[in-house]
Order: sequence, then C-alpha cells, then structure tokens
Amino acid sequence: MDMNKQAYRRFADAHAPRSPIVKDCLHAFLVGGAICTLAQGLNDIYTALCHLSKEDAGLLASVSLVFIAALLTGLGIFPKIAKFAGAGTLVPITGFANSVVSPAIDSRAEGLVLGVGAKIFTVAGPVLLYGTLAGAVWGVIYWVTTLW
Repeated sequence: MDMNKQAYRRFADAHAPRSPIVKDCLHAFLVGGAICTLAQGLNDIYTALCHLSKEDAGLLASVSLVFIAALLTGLGIFPKIAKFAGAGTLVPITGFANSVVSPAIDSRAEGLVLGVGAKIFTVAGPVLLYGTLAGAVWGVIYWVTTLW
C-alpha cells in the first residue's frame, strides 16, 4: 500500500479513537477543584486550630500538599488519580511533587546514588534551574529600576 502523507493522515484520523473531551474536562475540573479545596481546608485548619498567621498557614498547607502528593506517588495511588483526572492533578504544587518523586521511584533499582540521586530531578530540575534563573534576573531588574 503506497500512501502519501496526506492520505496517511486521513487514514489515521479516521481510525483513531475519539477522546471523550467533556468527560475528561469534568474529571479534571472535579479533581483539581478537590485538591484546591483540600488546600483551602488545610489552610483554614492551620489558621483556626493551630493559631498560625495566614502566611504561615499557607506555607504549611503547601508543604502538606507536597508531602501528600509525594506519599501518594510512592504508594502508587497518585498515578491512578492522575489517570482518572488527567490535567486536574497538575495543580502546580501536587504535580511538581509527583514529577520529583516519580523518576526516583522508577530508578530506585539502580541504587541510591546512581539511581535515585541521579534521576530525582530529571523532570523537575529544569523547572528549578530556570525558575531560579528567572527569579535572579527579575530581582536584578527590580533592584536596578529602584536605584533611580
């Protein structure tokens, strides 16, 4: 069978399974909303019961979400939630925690140094590097503009 690129594309598009976009968006919305609701609930609990300031409660809620996402990733639960929710689990802090822990789990058989240590920041490393670099650049720009 001899096909050009356009004929192959039409053939592939005709035989590709259709994605249930509305259902996927609903799952993402519900799970992402649940994660944000959990974060707000933790924030309120830390503020009311622990008598923390809003800033400290927000910090502790963020740390709690990172811990929960890392723990669920380690237990194999977070990937199941992510499969169901799709982009709904990419709420930045939980998605970031998952992106740090997943490569470490996948490479633990290679040892602590060459496996976990070398692979733990495979996905998150560029985010940390360029985030830090962008912060430093904007800090210098801010500093220079405030001199005048």
